[in-house]
Amino acid sequence: MIQPKNLNRRDFIKETVVAGALATAFHESSGLTASTPASTEGPIIVGRKVKVALIGCGNVSGSYFPTLVASPHIELVSTCDIIPDRAEQAAKKYGASRHFPHIDQLLAGPAFDLLVNLTDIQQHYQINRLALLASRHIWSEKPLGINYAEAKDLLEIAKAKGVQLLGSPTVVASPQFAFMAQTIRDGKLGRVTAAHASYGHTGPSWSSFFYDKNGGSLFDLGVYSITTLTGLLGPAKAVVAMTGIVTPTRNITGKGDVRVVAEDNAMLIMDHGDGVLSHIQSGFNYYTAREHSDTDPGHHTLSVVGTKGAIHLAGYDWGPHGVDLATRETGGRLERKATEAEGYQWQGGAVKMAEFLATGVRPRFTAPHAAHVAEIIAGAHQSQATGQRIAMTSTFAPMVL
Repeated sequence: MIQPKNLNRRDFIKETVVAGALATAFHESSGLTASTPASTEGPIIVGRKVKVALIGCGNVSGSYFPTLVASPHIELVSTCDIIPDRAEQAAKKYGASRHFPHIDQLLAGPAFDLLVNLTDIQQHYQINRLALLASRHIWSEKPLGINYAEAKDLLEIAKAKGVQLLGSPTVVASPQFAFMAQTIRDGKLGRVTAAHASYGHTGPSWSSFFYDKNGGSLFDLGVYSITTLTGLLGPAKAVVAMTGIVTPTRNITGKGDVRVVAEDNAMLIMDHGDGVLSHIQSGFNYYTAREHSDTDPGHHTLSVVGTKGAIHLAGYDWGPHGVDLATRETGGRLERKATEAEGYQWQGGAVKMAEFLATGVRPRFTAPHAAHVAEIIAGAHQSQATGQRIAMTSTFAPMVL
């Protein structure tokens, strides 16, 4: 149960993958493009805009609010934040009629259809659960919950209540992901064998929740790479990992020094079946010579290799710039492909969710996929604690495009 509003923030929280296998995951007769919908089911909300409430008016909301209010499908109704002034300022700036300091008051306030949850990682499950039980559709920033049990509970409540649940990351919706998937499907890499991804920086200083229990670089950064690679290579059968803390204290704006509890350095290996392995590293102690805006061909953050070729993602997968492809057929030369964003934005998931409710066009990203990713991260932490390889119990359906 979410605690009363006068408490502080801490107290507020109490399939095998080779080209042949991928061919079964994608529709044989259709081209794979960024705009191809997963399915069209018919609108859920008809004849009016989707009424949206947003909870968590901190740092990331500055990217979300402009995309929400620009959508022709959305009416922003309410804002909510444990710091009341932030909710009030956001409501005034973006045209919401009401603002609240607590989830209970938000749910009891003006009616809304969709809750956009941008709160701290540790709060996601409790807030998502309360809103689902109140029969609200949910768009959640990553993760849905801190383990598969929490994510599975949310999936079951959403199904029982007849509401929709989706969550970040949306990396599988980018045209660069679509190009990589199509390339693998077409067999241009031969038999896919392995993949690697890296995502890190020197760590955020604007909030301590990244370093609190159940925070960490995997939930904040590695989650993107895990989502992309399981999207390309299929669900993980098992995971093994090592994690650690490099910097034991962090200086946080407005708080001073805080003790780091969650991992700030992680490496994990996923077994996708049939010998296909992928490796991911993430951390809050990475010097980054290249900024995210760098489009240099050498700025590769994710690679997939096979027996006949390799693809390399330029830029991070949450905002990529292109894909560099090299195959035997081209003599091993890197060729830059998929350079356009085609409307993709990492913060556009909530808008896509509203479009789904209004039009029935379901996006590629799914809650079962997000739940599987949550289990992988929990498995990585378990692997570090036990020194063992951890088998996964969850899976998700192949994306049909």
